[in-house]
Amino acid sequence: MSEHTYKFNVKMTCTGCSGAVDRVLKKTEGVSEYDISLEKQEVLVKGTIPYDDLHAKIAKTGKQIISGETVV
Repeated sequence: MSEHTYKFNVKMTCTGCSGAVDRVLKKTEGVSEYDISLEKQEVLVKGTIPYDDLHAKIAKTGKQIISGETVV
């Protein structure tokens, strides 16, 4: 499976919010690296995980996903 880069705009209001996303991504198989920006309300993820699976993992944190796209 080839590696992709995904960008999600996620509503995060505090470090607790970004921490919840961090904890989920840290344990997710198929994620090779990620960057969470509380200031930009953005989560960049690189990995082999399918988009829909990743979207579901982030959504399980209870944070609102405003938009998401495959960048590469």
